[in-house]
Amino acid sequence: MRSAQIQRNTNETKIQLSINLDGRGQYENKTGVGFLDHMLDLFARHGRFDLRVSCAGDTWVDDHHSVEDVGIALGTAMREALGDMKGIVRYGTMLLPMDEALVLCAVDISGRGALGWAMDIPGAKVGTFDTELAKEFWLAFTRTLDASIHFRQLAGENSHHIIEAMFKGAGRALKQAVAIDREYADEVPSTKGVL
Repeated sequence: MRSAQIQRNTNETKIQLSINLDGRGQYENKTGVGFLDHMLDLFARHGRFDLRVSCAGDTWVDDHHSVEDVGIALGTAMREALGDMKGIVRYGTMLLPMDEALVLCAVDISGRGALGWAMDIPGAKVGTFDTELAKEFWLAFTRTLDASIHFRQLAGENSHHIIEAMFKGAGRALKQAVAIDREYADEVPSTKGVL
C-alpha cells in the first residue's frame, strides 16, 4: 500500500494529513477553510485517493497560511507515498468540463517542481475564499511533490466552476500519473534512472 502520514506544525498552522494513493476515494477534510475542504473532497474522490486532512490555522488573519501549508503537506505526503517511483506511469492529463468551465490539467512527476498557470478566474472571492489562493495551493503542492503541473483554462465564467474543474482534473490526472504500469513495475520511468 502506497501511503503516508504527515504532521506539519508551524507558528501559523498545525496539520495532520494522511493519504493512500491506492484508495477508494474516501475523505475527511477539515482545514478550517470550507471551500478548500470542498476542493480536497473532490480531488480525493476523483483521484481515488483516501485523504484525511486536519488543519488548525490562523484563519483570523486570513486563509493564506492554511491553504498554502495544506498544499505543502499534501505534496510532501504524496511524494513520500510514491517511494522510489518504480513502475509509475509518471504522466497524466485530463481535460475536464464543469458546466461552462473547461480546464486542462497535465502532470509530469518529474522530480522538478514547476507550475504552468494559464488561468483566468474572474471573481476575487468564492464565498469567503480568496480565489488567488488556488494558485498558492498548487504552487506549494508542485514544489513539494517535485512535479510539473500545468493548468490551462479553455472556457469558464463562474469562479467556483473553474476552480472545481481544476481540482477534479488534477485528481484525475494524478491518478493516471501515480498508477503502476505492471509491464514496467521494476523500472523508474526516466532515462536518468531516478525521478
